Amino acid sequence: MSLHSTAAQLVTLASEGGEHGGNHESLNPYFVGGMAFFALMLLLWITTRFNRDR
Repeated sequence: MSLHSTAAQLVTLASEGGEHGGNHESLNPYFVGGMAFFALMLLLWITTRFNRDR
């Protein structure tokens, strides 16, 4: 299999599912971003609690 034929197959595969745009109806980007931010802030808080000896 050559690089050209592999690339052509990948483009064909990607364009078949293109009508939906890749987003699910129940995924709200603000909710997902907010939860990711909350998780990072929680990890930051936990990390700072373990660094009290300095």
